[in-house]
Amino acid sequence: MEGGDGGVAVAGLGALGSGGAAATVRELLQDECYSDFLNEDFDVKTYTSQSIHQAVIAEQLAKLAQGISQLDKELHLQVVARHEDLLAQATGIESLEGVLEMMQMRIGALQGAVDRMKAKIVEPYNKIVARTAQLARLQVACDLLRRIIRISYLSKRLQGQLQGGSKEITKAARSLSELDYLSQGIDLSGIEVIENDLLFIARARLEVENQAKRLLEQGVETQNPTQVGTALQVFHNLGTLKDTITSVMDGYCASLEENINNTLDIKVLTQPSQSSVRGGPGRSTLPTPGNTAAFRASLWTNMEKLMDHICAVCGQVQHLQKVLTKKRDPVSHICFIEEIVKDGQPDILYTFWNSVTQALSSQFHMATNSSMFLKQAFEGEYPKLLRLYNDLWKRLQQYSQNIQGNFNAGGATDLYVDVQNMEDDKQDIFIPKKPDYDPEKALKDSLQPYDAAYLSKSLSRLFDPINLVFPPGGHNPPSSDELDGIIKTIASELNVAAVDANLTLAVSKNVAKTIQLYGVKSEQLLSTQGDASQVIGPLTEGQKRNVAVVNSLYKLHQSVTKVVSSQSSFPPAAEQTIISALKAIHALMGSAVQPLLTSVGDAIEAIIITMHQEDFSGPLLFQTSEHVANSPALGEIIPFSVILQFLFTRAPAELKSPFQRAEWSHARFSQWLDDHPSEKDRLLLIRGALEAYVQSVRSREGKEFAPVYPIMLQLLQKAMSALQ
Repeated sequence: MEGGDGGVAVAGLGALGSGGAAATVRELLQDECYSDFLNEDFDVKTYTSQSIHQAVIAEQLAKLAQGISQLDKELHLQVVARHEDLLAQATGIESLEGVLEMMQMRIGALQGAVDRMKAKIVEPYNKIVARTAQLARLQVACDLLRRIIRISYLSKRLQGQLQGGSKEITKAARSLSELDYLSQGIDLSGIEVIENDLLFIARARLEVENQAKRLLEQGVETQNPTQVGTALQVFHNLGTLKDTITSVMDGYCASLEENINNTLDIKVLTQPSQSSVRGGPGRSTLPTPGNTAAFRASLWTNMEKLMDHICAVCGQVQHLQKVLTKKRDPVSHICFIEEIVKDGQPDILYTFWNSVTQALSSQFHMATNSSMFLKQAFEGEYPKLLRLYNDLWKRLQQYSQNIQGNFNAGGATDLYVDVQNMEDDKQDIFIPKKPDYDPEKALKDSLQPYDAAYLSKSLSRLFDPINLVFPPGGHNPPSSDELDGIIKTIASELNVAAVDANLTLAVSKNVAKTIQLYGVKSEQLLSTQGDASQVIGPLTEGQKRNVAVVNSLYKLHQSVTKVVSSQSSFPPAAEQTIISALKAIHALMGSAVQPLLTSVGDAIEAIIITMHQEDFSGPLLFQTSEHVANSPALGEIIPFSVILQFLFTRAPAELKSPFQRAEWSHARFSQWLDDHPSEKDRLLLIRGALEAYVQSVRSREGKEFAPVYPIMLQLLQKAMSALQ
């Protein structure tokens, strides 16, 4: 009980002490004398120096002693209040020290085992590393020795091959290719035994490359497939085939662009005419008015030379592609063209032709934009320019068709040609076989601006004479001479455009527009008044003018038809275009004379109608009705319907004729006869009239028929039997 009471007392004292300690701590914290000790950067020396300077050392010491005493009391109270926890912590620390001591012993044992294993492994490892390095050096030395031996051997063999000339050049290239392989990935400098060989190899490679380039140029120029194939084999062996072909094609393109530029250079074109006159600084070089003809002559001469150059270069490129297509490496059997057009790239001829057409378009565009004389020359003489293009295209096509024969006859047996490829000419784009590309259209696209300008001027040349002969307010058609001038203009335009089918078709459309314009102008001159269709009096002024207009239209129709028929190789579409326009002229002539013809027809009809009012029964025909009915001419010479119509004139009034029964006029009955030429239709109409007569007699209860009725009935029955 006493111990328990003492514990309770201590606990109570601790609780009371805790409250008092908290108050004491607050007092210490609030006291300025102790605030310096709470700073993290507290320095003892600094604090001491400050205290000495303030000269209150005794007071400071007393304060510090008092604070230390208060802290000791607080620590005592804390220890008393938490003595069980402190005892537990002390016991745990002792256990932890034991565990740490045991772990330290085991770590030491493990370290010893590692040291023993290291001692057993390091020595063999060091020996293996040394032996491996030694083996690697031996291998490098052996490889280097093998390379040196092989280089020395190939160098001597290369010397002999170079002495063999062009016959051994492919073998020399193969030796150089192997030497390049031996020199890859290794530094051979400083090896005295092969220094001279390396220098010789470098010179030999340069010599072989130059010799192969000369052989390639010569073979392409002379169209010799053997020489070209040999040169390509050399570059293939050297591993520079694709780079060489690219370089050659770039050279062709650069040469072509330079040639086009020189052809269209206004300074070059005007140099002969300007040689005697020195221009000052900044003076432009332009042809003088008197030298325009010489300028154009020089231009077209240069254009012909340009077309010759393009044809020659295209032939060389096509020949080169043909050899690339046929040539195969004798070792790997790889076709050379496969080395050039990898990854879906287009063939070299397609690429080159695109370069040609683009160069022509761009150079022509720049030249004509910078020189009005060039623009006028190309637009004014566009057919001549188009003829040069067409001639170039025909020559390229002819070459495409003949190149295979040249290969067969050229002794190209050493090209390792694939028979299947030899029969396949799809690589020749000058023979249009690709649905997605038209090489001829690509060539002529550069002429599109000049084509449009020429057609516009051509239409003006065709319209101008027509506008001159049909002045505003005029009333007379063109004279014969003026019409001949129009026809000559049409013929001239068609003759000049005959160089090209498409140009001929375009000019034919202009001619059709010209014919239409002539028709419109002529139609405006036609008189449509009432006096233009009169047929009673003499010709009126309107009728005279209409006759002149129709004659003019007729002469135009006949003359243009003659011009079209005289054209050789005239495109059907162009001919049909002009014929369609001439049909409109023919229709205009018909519509011009139709009112007059209608009046003539009406007048004749009126005259014929008056014949029905005459009495032909006494003096004209003296035969009786019975004799007329028995005439042998009936049916064969004279139709039954005509005789029956005649007999109606001898019948009494109650026996009405068909037109009387229908209450028609003579004109209408005449029109009905024109519309019904069939004998059966006419007999049926007559039978209806006779039946109507019979009904009328019966309706009035007549005793007998007219004497002519039985004769007419007999004739009608005979006529109907004959028709059956």
